[in-house]
Amino acid sequence: MKTSKLEELMAFQLFAVGLKGFQREYKFCDTRRWRSDFAFPDRKLLVECEGAIYSNGRHTRGSGYEADLEKYNTATLLGFKVLRFSLSHIQSGEAIRMIQEILK
Repeated sequence: MKTSKLEELMAFQLFAVGLKGFQREYKFCDTRRWRSDFAFPDRKLLVECEGAIYSNGRHTRGSGYEADLEKYNTATLLGFKVLRFSLSHIQSGEAIRMIQEILK
């Protein structure tokens, strides 16, 4: 599965701070084809990198946004926490700080 530059930056940061136990493109629901960009399955944490939010990308158009709502709400019903980050969150280090905080 193809990954984005945003996801590659997140993976680099996860490795750089020594976070272990994560999986990429984690299938969290048996009845759907949904995957999370990153997951810490043993901690029931999903991490999503939301790209193209300022360029009318899939995540900000009506049908894409509604599909994301269904995906994230289902993940929550399955017991997962879901963290969603934009490019600015990842570039600033805020995403890594929040992931480290929730995994304490």
